[in-house]
Amino acid sequence: MKRSPLTLSVAFILIVIFGLLLFVYEVRKAEAAVVLRFGKIDRMKTEPGPALRWPWPIENIYKLDQRIQGFEGKYEQCQLHDQNIILLSVNIGFRVEDPRLFYTKYKGSVPDAEKQLEDVVRSAKNEVAGQHPFSDFVSADVKQTRFDQIEQEILQKVRKQVEQNSYGVDVKFIQIRKIGLPDSVTANVFDRMTSERNFYTSTVQAEGQRRASEIKSDADSKSSVMLADADAQALTIQGDAEAQSMKSLALLQQNPALAAFLMQISSMQQLLKEKATLVLDSSSSPLQWLQMRQSEQAPSANNSPK
Repeated sequence: MKRSPLTLSVAFILIVIFGLLLFVYEVRKAEAAVVLRFGKIDRMKTEPGPALRWPWPIENIYKLDQRIQGFEGKYEQCQLHDQNIILLSVNIGFRVEDPRLFYTKYKGSVPDAEKQLEDVVRSAKNEVAGQHPFSDFVSADVKQTRFDQIEQEILQKVRKQVEQNSYGVDVKFIQIRKIGLPDSVTANVFDRMTSERNFYTSTVQAEGQRRASEIKSDADSKSSVMLADADAQALTIQGDAEAQSMKSLALLQQNPALAAFLMQISSMQQLLKEKATLVLDSSSSPLQWLQMRQSEQAPSANNSPK
């Protein structure tokens, strides 16, 4: 019985696909493939693209993700250099650097690698924390904290340990994720922070009082100088006035009539300084001058034309 061309074509295509599945595998970007032949590592492929293989059970292919992977360490206690205790957790970022070593050590299991890395990070974290005081982690002054320095110290110790033990990974970063205080020391820490704040407040107040004293002292000094200058000027003016007064007195002594006239004029100015109604004898001093003024104006009035 003859097969139709379509059936033969479909069968051929299926055979090709099945053959490709058996003899070809593909590595994607950011992946690495470990090829096992009879259970032992035969070769690796880190470049993306297809490659040939022997079918199972001769060869097995294990693919590893080479992108940066991260996890958070446990939130646990650390004793500091000044005997204080804090709760600390960090984020760890790593990538598979050597697929051969990684597969040999962990059989390609990322959770197993994370578990062992967490133990390494815990040891480095406790060691570094024990070299720093509490103020490097928690302080009223943000500039006194040393987060970046502490993270770099932990990272360097972790990298050294990973390199010595050939884990096949590269630790890319260590970041402090969370900081806390046990309930037993929270009150003591708050008291210490309150004391630090009070110390800063006292320092600022003392500096303000010192500056106020300096300003007041300077103002008093300037005030004394200004008052002395004013007194000197007042004495000078008073001396000039007395000298002028002596000159005027000598002039008035030479002309008593002028002196009497000036005194009467001054008296009239004082009487008429404000609005007032006075009933006085016209012959009283100094009102007689008004009579004299009227008598001077009377002839001129009589001589006016009719």
